[in-house]
Amino acid sequence: MNEDVLDRRRPNRGDQRRKALLRALDQLLCEGSLASINVRDISRKADVTRSAFYFYFENKAIAVAALCNEMYQEAFTASENLLSGDGTPAERIGRTIAGLFEAWAKHRHVFRAMLDARDADETVRELWDRDRESFIPQIATMIEGERAAGRAPDGPDARLLATILLELNDRALERLSRGGPSTAPVDQLREALVTVWLRTLYGRYP
Repeated sequence: MNEDVLDRRRPNRGDQRRKALLRALDQLLCEGSLASINVRDISRKADVTRSAFYFYFENKAIAVAALCNEMYQEAFTASENLLSGDGTPAERIGRTIAGLFEAWAKHRHVFRAMLDARDADETVRELWDRDRESFIPQIATMIEGERAAGRAPDGPDARLLATILLELNDRALERLSRGGPSTAPVDQLREALVTVWLRTLYGRYP
């Protein structure tokens, strides 16, 4: 994510106040929703002043986006499985989806808050879209490589196809995060996503 947006001041490595604020926010999100938390709550739990909070973050939505950076990095690492070349396409896609779900499970409360922040703040929405778009080149490269090698049939533009598949991942995690009577169990949803990816790219289980 763009550090200039997430942090009003580029912190030094030893700056403990920013870390304390994010740690406090993380703890509060484990206990309640983003809407139920205010800047005073975060500052008080971090044992810093409200002015210190605004020294680093424009608002609590931007602070959530900064907190979400760790999950983003884990998801980006998981996506590198697609380009590793190790294993069959089914194995590589399965590892990638599994890594995404593992990152979500570890930071579920943060992801849920990020969805709320995205819906409420235009800047966070732009960050969300930009982060998803950063995965597109990796996925498109994999698709083009599989087509060039004759393992996948020709089809729609690789970048467009990558965009749609990534949006499908987002929607699946959103359903898990926000729940609902029709939400499938995690393992079933993960398997369904792998199936959609494989059949979209290869027309079958390769």
